[in-house]
This record gives sequence, C-alpha cells and structure tokens, in this order.
Amino acid sequence: MGENIFRRKIYDKMLRWKAQENGRSALLVEGARRIGKSTIVELFAKQEYDSYIIVDFSNISDEVNSLFKSNISDLNFFFLRLQVLYGVTLVERKSVIVFDEVQLQPLARQAIKHLVKDGRYDYIETGSLISIRKNVEHIVIPSEEEKIKMYPMDYEEFCWAVGDTSTMGLLQDVWEKKISLGDDVVRDLMRRFRLYMLVGGMPQAVSCYLETNDLCRVDNAKRKILSLYSEDLQKLDPTGKAKAMFNAIPAQLSKNASRYQVSTVIEKSTASRVAEVTTLMKESMMVNVATHVNDPNVGMELTADNDCFKMFLNDTGLFVTLAFKDKEFTENIIYRKLLSDNLEANLGYIYENVVAQMLKAAGNELFYYTFPTENKHSFEIDFLLSRSTKLCPIEVKSSGYKTHASLDAFRKKYSSRIGQSYLVYPKDLRHDGETLLVPIYMTPFL
Repeated sequence: MGENIFRRKIYDKMLRWKAQENGRSALLVEGARRIGKSTIVELFAKQEYDSYIIVDFSNISDEVNSLFKSNISDLNFFFLRLQVLYGVTLVERKSVIVFDEVQLQPLARQAIKHLVKDGRYDYIETGSLISIRKNVEHIVIPSEEEKIKMYPMDYEEFCWAVGDTSTMGLLQDVWEKKISLGDDVVRDLMRRFRLYMLVGGMPQAVSCYLETNDLCRVDNAKRKILSLYSEDLQKLDPTGKAKAMFNAIPAQLSKNASRYQVSTVIEKSTASRVAEVTTLMKESMMVNVATHVNDPNVGMELTADNDCFKMFLNDTGLFVTLAFKDKEFTENIIYRKLLSDNLEANLGYIYENVVAQMLKAAGNELFYYTFPTENKHSFEIDFLLSRSTKLCPIEVKSSGYKTHASLDAFRKKYSSRIGQSYLVYPKDLRHDGETLLVPIYMTPFL
C-alpha cells in the first residue's frame, strides 16, 4: 500500500526559506519518525528545483558514505562524485541536495558549513532525534541552519486529505465573529473531528483509512508505527525506562492525577531521577510534555517545575491504539464509543491528548497549573497560554457539561494576570460570563 502525498502546511514555510535565504542557509526539517518529512521534502525538491539528489543516510552505499568521511575540502571532486554516483546533473543555484535522516551521519551535518559557504546549491536536511547527544558528539553544529519543526498532520491537513478544503476556513470566520452555529451543525462537525481523533495524523494511517475505509486496518498501521517507536526508544535508552514511560502514557492520564507518577511505572524512581530520560523523550518528538508552573505568569519558563509534568502522545490516533495495545482491535472501546458519540467522562483524557497535540502543532509550548481548594481537593488548569502580557487558561471537558469551577477559581486568584479564559468541549461556541466555551475543533484558533 503506497503512501499518498498529502498537502502539508510546512511546504509554505519551505517556500519562504527558499525565497528569503537564496542559499545563505540550509533548511533542517526536524520531527518524529513517520510523520512525512521525507515525503514532503522530496515533493518540494521535485517541484521547486531543476534537479535534486537525495542522500538517504538510512539506506546508503559505502561509496557515498566514504565521501563524507574523506576530506570534503575539494568540493569540485565531491560534487562530481555525487553526480556520478546518483546519475543526476546538478545545476548551479537551481538544484538542491537533500540529506535525509542526517542524524545518522553527523559528518554530513558538519559539512553544511562549507557547502553553504560554497553557495552553488541549496541544502535541505531532515532528521529525527537531531539534538540527542550521541548524534552531535565530536562535530561542530553549523550555524548556517534554519530549523523548522514538523508534527503529525493537524486537523486542517486531515480535512484536506479527506477532500474537505473549506471547513477550517469557514470556522476561522465563525471564530473571528464569535457566532454559534447551532447543535445540528456542531454534531456534523464533531463527527468529522472524532474521526480525526481515531485515525490520527500519521500519513500512513490516513492513507490506510482513505484506501480501505476500515478502522481495523488503520489500527494495524498504527500498531506498526508504535512498535517502530518502541524499538527507537529501546535503542536510545537501553535501560528500557523510556519505553516503559512511553507505554504507560494512557494509564497515567486515565488516573486523572496532577502529574505523571514515575514511581508507579519505574520502581523506586522519581521524576528527577529520570530527568535525562524525560528530556530524551521530549527531544524525540514522539511525546508532548506539559510542564507544571509554580507561579503562573507570562514568563512561564521561569517558574516551570520540570519534576512535575504530564506526558501526551504526539498523535492522538496512536494514543487510541496504545491505550488498548494488548487487546484485539474489537476490544478497543474508544473506537466504538467515539464513533457513536457516547464517550464516558473517564475517557476524557483522549480529549486532553488531542488538545495538547493541536496546541503544540500551532506553535505553543505546553504548561499547566494546579492549586488547592479550601476543602483539600485541588483545582487544575489543563493548559496555560501566554498572549502578550496576559495568561489564557484552558480547561478541557469531554462532555457538554458547562461548569468551569477551576477557571472561575483561577480568575479570582489571579484576576490581574488573566486575559480570556476558555472551556474547550464538544459543543457549540458560547459565552458564559467571562469564559468562552469553545468547540474542540476550534482549538487551533486559541
């Protein structure tokens, strides 16, 4: 089953880089495995240049590899050999050389400095685990790199893939005017959105859905990606802690605790003991991490507590599969319940995962906040965004329930710091006092 080539927003960013930089920097596209980096870069090379060479370091001949190991100072010879080995003629200022999975050959990344300075061609690098220590040991990181991060397909890209090119544009309009659409329209919009939650944004899973219309086969495609992630994590961290922490994400979120409880996953361990593993997982971009802030203020980084965090999967489609990985597809109640729209509150963590995914794809860092109530319970603000000089707190609900005690208490406690507060839920756009109730599919506009 071939993977379809989908329209992706990153293409426009690549176009801007090409026009603005005109060879003065290389472009580095960074992201987790299987999110479509190589596909989109190859499409870009094909459509925007006269000719291109893709050096794929995950599948490379000894001859090509030795070009990077020998002295790269004679660039005329280097380019001549490359053209002969790939059977491609390069045209000055009209060709691009792509280093695919560049983390596997750090010397190629180091060579970027000389290649960019030479100025004959454009260079694009793709990679996962780019900043992991062993991938940058003993090399000089080139400053001539423009980095862009790539994520799984966001909701709008998913809509485009299934042939809907207008919904998100119309919703943007609705958002700007802050109008309600009525329950029937919202019901239809939620049906499409719930499908996105089930299939997810991994190009392979979306391709499989479009070709088979069979969620069982889609689930199998996602299982393959999850076992690939599992192998990657085991290689990155041979102690097995990263893999164990990854597999425990659904269980951790379902506990509704105010943090990821490391000790329940890795015996006799604490968050500070696995700090290195957590950083490694974050850098792999297979997970999204929300960090607790101790003093919610616009400069949230300043009071972020790295020992207190929540962990989400980079893709909610993968999350749905991981939650029932040890069972048959038929026993995965999330598919059944989401499709028939009767998800119980105890499965609400799926909504939290998708909101984390959407906020991250829209360029936000993830933070949250908890504080005690008078009766020893605690309030939680699921996500905090900073917008200019104000904070925008977000509470996520999986039901149409409109209460927002946490938001109200938070507003009272920090009234001078707060801009708009949002309750994200599966119903229509409405105002409720000082809180805006936002349908979950409008999360990207927050």
